[in-house]
Amino acid sequence: MSYDDSYISMDVTENAPEEASASTWKRISAIRQTASEAFRRKPISHWILLALSSVAMLVAFPASSILSRVYYDNGGKSKWIISWVSVVGWPIPALLLFPMYFLSDIHPTPLNWKLIVSYVVLGFLSAADNLMYAYAYAYLPASTASLLASSSLVFSVLFGYLLAKNRLNASILNAAFIITAAVVMIGLDSNSDRYGGITNQQYILGFVWDILGSALHGLIFALSELVFIKLLDRKSFHVVLEQQVMVSFFAFLFTTLGVVLNNDFQNMKSEAESFVGGKSSYLLVLIWSAVSFQLGVLGGTAVLFLSSTILAGVLNAVRVPITSIGAVIFLKDPMSGFKILSLVITFWGFSSYIYGSSSISKQS
Repeated sequence: MSYDDSYISMDVTENAPEEASASTWKRISAIRQTASEAFRRKPISHWILLALSSVAMLVAFPASSILSRVYYDNGGKSKWIISWVSVVGWPIPALLLFPMYFLSDIHPTPLNWKLIVSYVVLGFLSAADNLMYAYAYAYLPASTASLLASSSLVFSVLFGYLLAKNRLNASILNAAFIITAAVVMIGLDSNSDRYGGITNQQYILGFVWDILGSALHGLIFALSELVFIKLLDRKSFHVVLEQQVMVSFFAFLFTTLGVVLNNDFQNMKSEAESFVGGKSSYLLVLIWSAVSFQLGVLGGTAVLFLSSTILAGVLNAVRVPITSIGAVIFLKDPMSGFKILSLVITFWGFSSYIYGSSSISKQS
Protein backbone atom coordinates (compact mmCIF):
# COMPACT_ATOMS: atom_id res chain seq x y z
CA MET A 1 0.00 0.00 0.00
CA SER A 2 1.36 3.42 -0.94
CA TYR A 3 1.64 6.42 1.38
CA ASP A 4 -1.30 8.10 -0.39
CA ASP A 5 -3.48 4.99 0.04
CA SER A 6 -2.62 4.81 3.75
CA TYR A 7 -3.47 8.46 4.17
CA ILE A 8 -6.82 8.02 2.45
CA SER A 9 -7.59 4.94 4.59
CA MET A 10 -6.75 6.80 7.81
CA ASP A 11 -8.87 9.76 6.70
CA VAL A 12 -11.89 7.52 6.03
CA THR A 13 -11.44 5.80 9.41
CA GLU A 14 -11.29 9.15 11.22
CA ASN A 15 -14.39 10.44 9.43
CA ALA A 16 -16.46 7.30 10.11
CA PRO A 17 -17.41 8.23 13.72
CA GLU A 18 -18.29 11.76 12.61
CA GLU A 19 -20.55 10.41 9.85
CA ALA A 20 -22.22 7.98 12.27
CA SER A 21 -22.77 10.82 14.77
CA ALA A 22 -24.21 13.05 12.06
CA SER A 23 -26.51 10.22 10.93
CA THR A 24 -27.73 9.68 14.51
CA TRP A 25 -28.47 13.38 15.00
CA LYS A 26 -30.25 13.44 11.64
CA ARG A 27 -32.52 10.57 12.78
CA ILE A 28 -33.20 12.29 16.10
CA SER A 29 -34.03 15.50 14.27
CA ALA A 30 -36.40 13.62 11.94
CA ILE A 31 -38.16 11.99 14.91
CA ARG A 32 -38.52 15.38 16.65
CA GLN A 33 -39.92 16.93 13.49
CA THR A 34 -42.41 14.06 13.03
CA ALA A 35 -43.51 14.34 16.66
CA SER A 36 -43.87 18.11 16.34
CA GLU A 37 -45.99 17.78 13.19
CA ALA A 38 -48.18 15.13 14.85
CA PHE A 39 -48.64 17.40 17.89
CA ARG A 40 -49.73 20.35 15.74
CA ARG A 41 -52.25 18.25 13.79
CA LYS A 42 -54.33 17.60 16.92
CA PRO A 43 -55.93 20.10 19.32
CA ILE A 44 -54.45 20.46 22.79
CA SER A 45 -57.57 18.82 24.26
CA HIS A 46 -56.69 15.61 22.36
CA TRP A 47 -53.25 15.40 23.98
CA ILE A 48 -54.60 16.21 27.44
CA LEU A 49 -57.19 13.43 27.12
CA LEU A 50 -54.55 11.01 25.79
CA ALA A 51 -52.22 11.86 28.70
CA LEU A 52 -55.01 11.36 31.26
CA SER A 53 -56.01 8.06 29.61
CA SER A 54 -52.41 6.81 29.66
CA VAL A 55 -52.01 7.72 33.34
CA ALA A 56 -55.32 6.00 34.14
CA MET A 57 -54.12 2.83 32.41
CA LEU A 58 -50.71 2.85 34.11
CA VAL A 59 -52.07 3.58 37.59
CA ALA A 60 -55.50 1.93 37.70
CA PHE A 61 -54.64 -1.53 36.34
CA PRO A 62 -51.68 -2.11 38.70
CA ALA A 63 -53.76 -0.73 41.60
CA SER A 64 -56.60 -3.13 40.77
CA SER A 65 -54.21 -6.10 40.68
CA ILE A 66 -52.57 -5.17 43.99
CA LEU A 67 -55.95 -4.55 45.67
CA SER A 68 -57.09 -8.03 44.62
CA ARG A 69 -54.13 -9.49 46.48
CA VAL A 70 -54.76 -7.14 49.47
CA TYR A 71 -58.29 -8.58 49.69
CA TYR A 72 -56.96 -12.13 50.07
CA ASP A 73 -54.04 -11.15 52.32
CA ASN A 74 -56.36 -9.51 54.84
CA GLY A 75 -58.94 -12.24 55.22
CA GLY A 76 -61.00 -12.24 52.01
CA LYS A 77 -61.81 -15.69 50.70
CA SER A 78 -64.47 -15.45 47.99
CA LYS A 79 -63.36 -15.69 44.37
CA TRP A 80 -66.86 -14.71 43.23
CA ILE A 81 -66.83 -11.47 45.26
CA ILE A 82 -63.50 -10.27 43.86
CA SER A 83 -64.63 -11.06 40.30
CA TRP A 84 -68.00 -9.36 40.98
CA VAL A 85 -66.15 -6.24 42.16
CA SER A 86 -64.42 -6.06 38.76
CA VAL A 87 -67.73 -5.47 36.97
CA VAL A 88 -69.93 -3.84 39.61
CA GLY A 89 -68.47 -0.50 38.49
CA TRP A 90 -70.07 -0.78 35.04
CA PRO A 91 -72.13 2.43 35.58
CA ILE A 92 -68.90 4.49 35.65
CA PRO A 93 -68.43 4.53 31.84
CA ALA A 94 -72.21 4.95 31.53
CA LEU A 95 -71.93 8.21 33.49
CA LEU A 96 -69.56 9.46 30.79
CA LEU A 97 -71.66 8.08 27.94
CA PHE A 98 -75.15 9.42 28.72
CA PRO A 99 -74.19 13.13 28.83
CA MET A 100 -72.74 12.73 25.33
CA TYR A 101 -76.22 11.93 24.02
CA PHE A 102 -77.62 15.17 25.45
CA LEU A 103 -74.68 17.52 24.93
CA SER A 104 -73.58 16.34 21.48
CA ASP A 105 -75.30 15.59 18.21
CA ILE A 106 -75.00 11.82 18.58
CA HIS A 107 -77.52 9.05 19.10
CA PRO A 108 -77.36 5.58 20.66
CA THR A 109 -76.30 2.84 18.28
CA PRO A 110 -79.40 0.88 17.16
CA LEU A 111 -79.45 -2.60 18.63
CA ASN A 112 -80.01 -5.67 16.48
CA TRP A 113 -79.95 -9.35 17.39
CA LYS A 114 -76.35 -9.81 16.19
CA LEU A 115 -75.13 -6.95 18.37
CA ILE A 116 -77.11 -8.14 21.40
CA VAL A 117 -75.77 -11.71 21.03
CA SER A 118 -72.23 -10.31 20.71
CA TYR A 119 -72.62 -8.28 23.92
CA VAL A 120 -74.08 -11.27 25.80
CA VAL A 121 -71.28 -13.61 24.65
CA LEU A 122 -68.54 -11.08 25.43
CA GLY A 123 -70.17 -10.40 28.82
CA PHE A 124 -70.22 -14.10 29.67
CA LEU A 125 -66.60 -14.56 28.58
CA SER A 126 -65.54 -11.48 30.58
CA ALA A 127 -67.29 -12.85 33.69
CA ALA A 128 -65.47 -16.18 33.25
CA ASP A 129 -62.18 -14.36 32.65
CA ASN A 130 -62.52 -12.29 35.83
CA LEU A 131 -63.29 -15.45 37.84
CA MET A 132 -60.17 -17.19 36.49
CA TYR A 133 -58.00 -14.22 37.45
CA ALA A 134 -59.65 -14.16 40.89
CA TYR A 135 -58.49 -17.74 41.46
CA ALA A 136 -55.01 -16.81 40.19
CA TYR A 137 -54.64 -13.90 42.63
CA ALA A 138 -55.96 -16.06 45.49
CA TYR A 139 -53.03 -18.48 45.14
CA LEU A 140 -50.21 -16.45 43.52
CA PRO A 141 -48.25 -13.34 44.51
CA ALA A 142 -49.44 -10.25 42.61
CA SER A 143 -46.05 -9.84 40.89
CA THR A 144 -46.13 -13.45 39.64
CA ALA A 145 -49.76 -13.25 38.54
CA SER A 146 -49.04 -10.02 36.63
CA LEU A 147 -46.08 -11.56 34.79
CA LEU A 148 -48.10 -14.63 33.85
CA ALA A 149 -50.98 -12.43 32.67
CA SER A 150 -48.63 -10.84 30.12
CA SER A 151 -49.01 -14.11 28.18
CA SER A 152 -52.38 -12.71 27.03
CA LEU A 153 -50.35 -10.97 24.29
CA VAL A 154 -49.43 -14.38 22.85
CA PHE A 155 -53.08 -15.40 22.69
CA SER A 156 -54.12 -11.99 21.34
CA VAL A 157 -51.68 -12.51 18.47
CA LEU A 158 -52.98 -16.04 17.84
CA PHE A 159 -56.71 -15.24 17.97
CA GLY A 160 -56.22 -11.93 16.17
CA TYR A 161 -54.62 -13.82 13.29
CA LEU A 162 -57.27 -16.56 13.23
CA LEU A 163 -60.40 -14.43 13.77
CA ALA A 164 -59.65 -10.82 12.78
CA LYS A 165 -57.12 -11.77 10.07
CA ASN A 166 -54.45 -9.54 11.60
CA ARG A 167 -51.10 -9.62 9.85
CA LEU A 168 -48.02 -11.20 11.43
CA ASN A 169 -44.30 -10.75 10.91
CA ALA A 170 -41.09 -12.15 12.38
CA SER A 171 -40.96 -9.58 15.21
CA ILE A 172 -44.49 -10.40 16.43
CA LEU A 173 -43.81 -14.14 16.30
CA ASN A 174 -40.54 -13.53 18.13
CA ALA A 175 -42.47 -11.62 20.83
CA ALA A 176 -44.85 -14.55 21.30
CA PHE A 177 -41.93 -16.97 21.67
CA ILE A 178 -40.05 -14.72 24.13
CA ILE A 179 -43.06 -14.17 26.41
CA THR A 180 -43.81 -17.90 26.37
CA ALA A 181 -40.21 -18.52 27.48
CA ALA A 182 -40.68 -16.00 30.32
CA VAL A 183 -43.80 -17.85 31.51
CA VAL A 184 -41.94 -21.18 31.47
CA MET A 185 -39.13 -19.57 33.48
CA ILE A 186 -41.61 -18.52 36.20
CA GLY A 187 -42.95 -22.08 36.32
CA LEU A 188 -39.45 -23.48 36.85
CA ASP A 189 -38.95 -21.12 39.81
CA SER A 190 -42.29 -21.88 41.51
CA ASN A 191 -40.80 -22.72 44.93
CA SER A 192 -39.26 -19.28 45.55
CA ASP A 193 -42.39 -17.10 45.78
CA ARG A 194 -45.09 -19.29 47.29
CA TYR A 195 -47.04 -17.76 50.19
CA GLY A 196 -47.27 -19.61 53.47
CA GLY A 197 -50.40 -21.73 53.67
CA ILE A 198 -50.59 -22.19 49.90
CA THR A 199 -50.25 -25.85 48.95
CA ASN A 200 -48.44 -27.14 45.91
CA GLN A 201 -51.78 -28.03 44.31
CA GLN A 202 -53.20 -24.54 44.93
CA TYR A 203 -50.11 -22.90 43.46
CA ILE A 204 -50.38 -25.06 40.33
CA LEU A 205 -54.09 -24.24 40.09
CA GLY A 206 -53.31 -20.52 40.36
CA PHE A 207 -50.71 -20.88 37.61
CA VAL A 208 -53.14 -22.77 35.35
CA TRP A 209 -56.06 -20.39 35.99
CA ASP A 210 -53.82 -17.40 35.21
CA ILE A 211 -52.74 -18.88 31.86
CA LEU A 212 -56.33 -19.89 31.00
CA GLY A 213 -57.52 -16.41 31.95
CA SER A 214 -54.84 -14.89 29.73
CA ALA A 215 -55.93 -17.14 26.84
CA LEU A 216 -59.55 -16.10 27.33
CA HIS A 217 -58.49 -12.45 27.57
CA GLY A 218 -56.74 -12.78 24.20
CA LEU A 219 -59.89 -14.31 22.72
CA ILE A 220 -62.05 -11.49 24.14
CA PHE A 221 -59.69 -8.90 22.65
CA ALA A 222 -59.88 -10.51 19.20
CA LEU A 223 -63.68 -10.90 19.36
CA SER A 224 -64.07 -7.27 20.48
CA GLU A 225 -61.97 -6.15 17.52
CA LEU A 226 -64.15 -8.30 15.26
CA VAL A 227 -67.31 -6.64 16.63
CA PHE A 228 -65.80 -3.22 15.93
CA ILE A 229 -64.93 -4.22 12.38
CA LYS A 230 -68.13 -6.08 11.45
CA LEU A 231 -70.92 -4.50 13.49
CA LEU A 232 -69.87 -1.05 14.75
CA ASP A 233 -68.47 2.20 13.49
CA ARG A 234 -65.04 2.18 15.12
CA LYS A 235 -64.52 5.88 14.32
CA SER A 236 -66.87 7.11 17.05
CA PHE A 237 -65.73 7.15 20.66
CA HIS A 238 -69.26 6.94 22.04
CA VAL A 239 -69.59 3.54 20.32
CA VAL A 240 -66.48 2.36 22.18
CA LEU A 241 -68.10 3.45 25.45
CA GLU A 242 -71.35 1.74 24.48
CA GLN A 243 -69.58 -1.55 23.99
CA GLN A 244 -67.77 -1.25 27.33
CA VAL A 245 -71.01 -0.43 29.15
CA MET A 246 -72.99 -3.27 27.57
CA VAL A 247 -70.29 -5.93 27.93
CA SER A 248 -69.60 -4.93 31.55
CA PHE A 249 -73.37 -4.91 32.27
CA PHE A 250 -73.88 -8.48 31.01
CA ALA A 251 -70.70 -9.59 32.81
CA PHE A 252 -72.17 -8.02 35.95
CA LEU A 253 -75.42 -9.99 35.51
CA PHE A 254 -73.62 -13.31 35.02
CA THR A 255 -71.26 -12.69 37.95
CA THR A 256 -74.10 -11.56 40.24
CA LEU A 257 -75.91 -14.83 39.45
CA GLY A 258 -72.80 -16.76 40.47
CA VAL A 259 -72.47 -14.77 43.72
CA VAL A 260 -76.13 -15.43 44.57
CA LEU A 261 -75.94 -19.16 43.83
CA ASN A 262 -72.76 -19.41 45.92
CA ASN A 263 -74.41 -17.52 48.84
CA ASP A 264 -71.51 -15.09 48.94
CA PHE A 265 -73.66 -12.00 49.55
CA GLN A 266 -74.78 -13.58 52.84
CA ASN A 267 -71.15 -14.31 53.74
CA MET A 268 -69.95 -10.74 53.10
CA LYS A 269 -71.02 -9.57 56.58
CA SER A 270 -68.97 -12.20 58.44
CA GLU A 271 -66.08 -11.71 56.00
CA ALA A 272 -66.10 -7.95 56.68
CA GLU A 273 -66.11 -8.49 60.45
CA SER A 274 -63.08 -10.76 60.34
CA PHE A 275 -61.23 -8.63 57.77
CA VAL A 276 -57.98 -7.02 58.97
CA GLY A 277 -58.86 -3.38 59.69
CA GLY A 278 -62.58 -4.07 60.09
CA LYS A 279 -65.60 -3.30 57.93
CA SER A 280 -64.36 0.10 56.78
CA SER A 281 -61.13 -1.38 55.38
CA TYR A 282 -63.11 -4.19 53.74
CA LEU A 283 -65.45 -1.74 51.99
CA LEU A 284 -62.60 0.54 50.92
CA VAL A 285 -60.72 -2.37 49.31
CA LEU A 286 -63.82 -3.49 47.39
CA ILE A 287 -64.87 0.04 46.34
CA TRP A 288 -61.42 1.06 45.11
CA SER A 289 -61.02 -2.29 43.35
CA ALA A 290 -64.22 -1.60 41.42
CA VAL A 291 -63.27 2.00 40.59
CA SER A 292 -59.66 1.23 39.61
CA PHE A 293 -60.62 -1.67 37.33
CA GLN A 294 -63.19 0.39 35.40
CA LEU A 295 -60.83 3.37 35.14
CA GLY A 296 -58.13 1.05 33.78
CA VAL A 297 -60.47 -0.40 31.16
CA LEU A 298 -61.71 3.08 30.26
CA GLY A 299 -58.15 4.39 29.99
CA GLY A 300 -57.08 1.48 27.79
CA THR A 301 -60.12 1.91 25.55
CA ALA A 302 -59.47 5.65 25.22
CA VAL A 303 -55.80 5.07 24.32
CA LEU A 304 -56.83 2.62 21.58
CA PHE A 305 -59.28 5.16 20.17
CA LEU A 306 -57.17 8.32 20.53
CA SER A 307 -53.86 6.81 19.42
CA SER A 308 -53.16 3.25 18.28
CA THR A 309 -52.70 -0.33 19.38
CA ILE A 310 -48.94 0.37 19.33
CA LEU A 311 -49.17 2.94 22.16
CA ALA A 312 -51.55 0.62 24.01
CA GLY A 313 -48.90 -2.09 23.64
CA VAL A 314 -46.20 0.23 25.00
CA LEU A 315 -48.34 1.10 28.04
CA ASN A 316 -49.22 -2.57 28.52
CA ALA A 317 -45.51 -3.36 28.59
CA VAL A 318 -44.82 -0.61 31.11
CA ARG A 319 -47.62 -1.59 33.52
CA VAL A 320 -46.24 -5.13 34.01
CA PRO A 321 -43.09 -3.93 35.84
CA ILE A 322 -45.14 -1.23 37.63
CA THR A 323 -47.42 -3.95 39.04
CA SER A 324 -44.48 -6.18 39.99
CA ILE A 325 -42.54 -3.35 41.66
CA GLY A 326 -45.70 -2.12 43.41
CA ALA A 327 -46.35 -5.63 44.74
CA VAL A 328 -42.79 -5.87 46.06
CA ILE A 329 -43.07 -2.46 47.79
CA PHE A 330 -46.60 -2.64 49.20
CA LEU A 331 -47.13 -6.39 49.63
CA LYS A 332 -43.53 -7.46 50.26
CA ASP A 333 -43.74 -9.94 47.38
CA PRO A 334 -40.62 -12.10 47.00
CA MET A 335 -38.58 -11.15 43.92
CA SER A 336 -36.14 -13.90 42.96
CA GLY A 337 -33.46 -13.69 40.30
CA PHE A 338 -35.57 -15.86 37.99
CA LYS A 339 -38.53 -13.51 38.36
CA ILE A 340 -36.39 -10.43 37.64
CA LEU A 341 -34.98 -12.15 34.54
CA SER A 342 -38.51 -13.11 33.51
CA LEU A 343 -39.57 -9.48 33.91
CA VAL A 344 -36.73 -8.29 31.67
CA ILE A 345 -37.51 -10.94 29.05
CA THR A 346 -41.22 -10.04 29.13
CA PHE A 347 -40.38 -6.38 28.52
CA TRP A 348 -38.14 -7.47 25.63
CA GLY A 349 -41.04 -9.49 24.21
CA PHE A 350 -43.39 -6.50 24.39
CA SER A 351 -40.75 -4.33 22.68
CA SER A 352 -40.47 -6.86 19.86
CA TYR A 353 -44.27 -6.86 19.50
CA ILE A 354 -44.39 -3.05 19.39
CA TYR A 355 -41.68 -2.96 16.72
CA GLY A 356 -43.49 -5.60 14.65
CA SER A 357 -46.84 -3.80 14.95
CA SER A 358 -45.20 -0.51 14.00
CA SER A 359 -43.66 -2.09 10.88
CA ILE A 360 -47.05 -3.46 9.80
CA SER A 361 -48.68 -0.04 10.37
CA LYS A 362 -46.05 1.66 8.21
CA GLN A 363 -46.55 -0.89 5.41
CA SER A 364 -50.31 -0.32 5.55
